[in-house]
Amino acid sequence: MKKTIITGLAVAAVGMLALTACSSGAEGGSGAASDGGSGGDLITVGFAQTGSESGWRSANTESMKTAFSTDNGFDLIFNAADNDAAAQIAAVRSFINQGVDAIVIAPIVEDGWDDVLQEAADAGIPVILEDRTVSASEDLYSTWVGLDFQLEGQKAGEWAAETFTGPTNMVVLEGTTGSAPANDRATGFDEAIAGSSITKIDSQTGDFTRDGGKTVMEGFLQKYGVDGIDLVYAHNDDMALGAIEAIEAAGAVPGEDIKIISIDAVHDGMQALADGKINYIVECNPLLGDKAAALVKAVLNGESVDKRTIVEDQAFDQDAAIAALPDRKY
Repeated sequence: MKKTIITGLAVAAVGMLALTACSSGAEGGSGAASDGGSGGDLITVGFAQTGSESGWRSANTESMKTAFSTDNGFDLIFNAADNDAAAQIAAVRSFINQGVDAIVIAPIVEDGWDDVLQEAADAGIPVILEDRTVSASEDLYSTWVGLDFQLEGQKAGEWAAETFTGPTNMVVLEGTTGSAPANDRATGFDEAIAGSSITKIDSQTGDFTRDGGKTVMEGFLQKYGVDGIDLVYAHNDDMALGAIEAIEAAGAVPGEDIKIISIDAVHDGMQALADGKINYIVECNPLLGDKAAALVKAVLNGESVDKRTIVEDQAFDQDAAIAALPDRKY
């Protein structure tokens, strides 16, 4: 897709808007927000997605594509990096070279973003982070919209500490190493179970994938046996679903012989919770598209925006999952 060519006067006008942008400290993008679908110039946005590793990610991608549609005034350039951090950074550099109006990134990992974010700032292209965060200076991006991953882990850990009052051996299925949700969900959970009767006997990454969760759980079962594991804490539903397959293949009953706590609350995970195969799920809402699109327009229009926009999450036990499933949007 090609960026709409605008007149010199429009460029000058947009430059004035850019100078008034106050959320990032850098110049704004090269295009001004139009009234979506009203016939004005489209806002060209490059979106660097992590990949398609989970049901959550698929729902998130669909939400973003719907929000950044031509009907809403956008020309979206989409790239999914298949969980390859180097490929994702290369995609962002491509967006910069194409001269997009704004860039939205769901960073695969937190580190390594300083150089390319500086390149975007030097080009006058605002960057909006979606879902995940980065360790780079906040001056290098305009704003972030997403979830409180540490609070998600904390909620899961608090439920575990209240539920398991006797000696409990726990294994952990971690998300992608170095990613914000994996780091923060581990921190929140560990802090919540500190001083409890739960002992973490092993922890390994399953990369947020169902196959990864199954493979890691198979290894845990071979090492400790069914009787040596009381609880699984999975950083997302897809890994929990993979663990269910491994537990069943070992002749055990997930949710009974080995309890499972997960995060995401996508449809398949909620169904497993309703069926009693998962015991507790903390939500991570993937429907961030509308909020991200609104922030892009606000930043390009020179409006002041909060540095962080946190979307509230819920938590579900079996009864709550059964009640929520009929109207679940993801």
